Amino acid sequence: MGSGNELASATRTVHVTCSLDCPDSCGIIATVDNATERVVRITGDPEHPVTRGFLCGKVARYLDRVYAPDRLLHPMKRKANVPKGPLKHGEEFAAFERISWDEALDTIAQRLQFISDEHGPESVLPYSYAGTIGQLGYGSMDRRFFHRLGASQLDRTICASAGSAALNTVYGVRIGPEPQSFVHAKLILAWGANLHGNSIHLWPFVEEARRNGARLVVIDPYQTKTAKLADEHIALTPGTDTALAMSMMHVILRDGLEDRDYIAACTHGFEALRERVMTAEYAPENIAKICGIDVETIVTLARRYATTKPAVIRMNYGIQRTDNGGTAARAVGMLPLLTGAWKHHGGGLMLSSSNAFGFNSAKLQMPELMHASPLHREARMVNMSQLGHALTELTTPHIHALFVYNSNPGAVAPNQNAVLRGMRRDDLFTVVHDCFLTDTTDYADIVLPSPSFLEQDDVQGAYGHYVAQLSLRAMQPQGEARSNAWLFGQLAQRMGFDEPCFRDTEHDLIRQALDTQHPWHQGITMEALQAHGNMMQLTLPRNECGEFMPFTDASWFRTPSGKGEFYSESLLEQGLDPLPAYVAAPERKDSTQPLRMLARKADNWMNSTFANMAKHRGMEDARIGLNIVEMHPDDASARGLHEGDEVEVANERGSIRLEVAFTGRVVKGTVATSLGWNKLSRDGNGVNVLTSERVTDIGGGATFYAVNVQVSRAATSVLQ
Repeated sequence: MGSGNELASATRTVHVTCSLDCPDSCGIIATVDNATERVVRITGDPEHPVTRGFLCGKVARYLDRVYAPDRLLHPMKRKANVPKGPLKHGEEFAAFERISWDEALDTIAQRLQFISDEHGPESVLPYSYAGTIGQLGYGSMDRRFFHRLGASQLDRTICASAGSAALNTVYGVRIGPEPQSFVHAKLILAWGANLHGNSIHLWPFVEEARRNGARLVVIDPYQTKTAKLADEHIALTPGTDTALAMSMMHVILRDGLEDRDYIAACTHGFEALRERVMTAEYAPENIAKICGIDVETIVTLARRYATTKPAVIRMNYGIQRTDNGGTAARAVGMLPLLTGAWKHHGGGLMLSSSNAFGFNSAKLQMPELMHASPLHREARMVNMSQLGHALTELTTPHIHALFVYNSNPGAVAPNQNAVLRGMRRDDLFTVVHDCFLTDTTDYADIVLPSPSFLEQDDVQGAYGHYVAQLSLRAMQPQGEARSNAWLFGQLAQRMGFDEPCFRDTEHDLIRQALDTQHPWHQGITMEALQAHGNMMQLTLPRNECGEFMPFTDASWFRTPSGKGEFYSESLLEQGLDPLPAYVAAPERKDSTQPLRMLARKADNWMNSTFANMAKHRGMEDARIGLNIVEMHPDDASARGLHEGDEVEVANERGSIRLEVAFTGRVVKGTVATSLGWNKLSRDGNGVNVLTSERVTDIGGGATFYAVNVQVSRAATSVLQ
């Protein structure tokens, strides 16, 4: 065995940043073997002030994904005799033949040009989301390319649009307390937030606060691991968060627990809100029935929240994925305004810190290129949460080309049967850029290999902290994998787009992203990042004690009134209710579909990323179980079902085969199952065959959690 010095000389370390769609944006140290140029180890960067040297269970096994034997390594095209449609896992490569990058790029450029000439450039639709949240990978050269082409624009709504739009109506900006400040809180409400599943690096700060006497209350219809570990779990009926928040307001105002000085100085529309919430409709005695909880639970929660200082809410995007999800986010977001929670270090509300980062997205994406396209105007907008409609019903013009990257819509898009019916069209030219052959590539004409975050340069912020990070590739891309920036720059040149911007390198783009006058980005350049371990905290405004405390006075708000808005004139101008109001979801709930279904995200993968990895599937099977529907024993008994029975979970949109499990995590009247890859499910159908394309009241987001189903014994078994 060699000495430590010999070992050190045989390897080097590189700082990279996890670019998966998670608020934590972890700092990572990649150890590279100098002889083989392979990354042999990844660990958390102990110098990162928030993620502090540890990784989640998903990313700790990331090298399994990088070096997976079934990783897509070369461009491929569909064989002439293979129709589009679902392929058996492990046999996908047989449907394609390897081609060169030159052939792939020439084919794509020629087909897109033909489709644009024949049907108009808006017949081309890009489809992407946050497979990477790096500034370059998420939205830079790709946007330039599609803007210049004149393709339809994509309204990226599938995850965060309702909550983001809602918080903007209340605060005008999406920021919140630093995660480090949670240690000072005495009451923490995790509202629709499974910290263990999707914000694990906040958990140590929460635990430190609890050791100092804080109380953690989880408000969630499902018993997550976070809920199980909490001091209290309030398991409300799905989709009733607005009702609970407004009933809390009712109790706070009824008992005179509001902060009148803060309300007078920092808010707009208080009297209108008071008039709304002080009706009998929002009295705890009425709301308790709607939420499925006790009256005393509402009263105690409201009083405790209003009287405990500091009190902080960690809200996540789960509460917005119902028809009135935007209103739910607005109502919860108003609670700190009512109690003046922002006045206390460690108090307030965190949904996202994304607006704190001032990356120059306009320079990266160049929307002005649309005016150089054949349209000479801005292209139409297509809501990604309604992809099924776009591919099967949208006209003037029809969609004739679909370019998918950073996403797996064949599994994650709602109303999946419509989506796959549209993707199966022979006249739809589909290109997919991915690391693996997914449910979406089963319908592709051309598939292109993409890199992992270890294999590309990028720069990014976070939506759960305030650290900007430079991520420099730790290794050369596996096979012929190429980044989004390279791919779309090359395509632009093949299509004759002669603007110099299409020849920008990744380092050019990083410098452009950092070319900003945002006051919180002072001194953050590529060179400065490299000199500071590739990460720098934003230059946040702090008080004399060094504390970052947003919304302590009216100067923080970016609303039309210049204050925190209980009443929104901008919503009124859109024909929407300017005040929050609880409205029951329209999804049918009768004798044919009496159960509310939670289409949950699995704990051990990120949306559909990692769902094909054996170790991650093993972790999920041990934790929750695969291909199961969680039911309350009373609901199962009423249907003559027993644990382990194979059942059909169905509504008017489709059905899936699952196995009944009594986990104790769902309340009566609710069932739950998880998102995964269709081809790895019991019958080839994923949970999104049951979800609809209805969108949220604000922000046009997906309503994944507003689904009603019936569960019945399967007529014939598909068990092996």
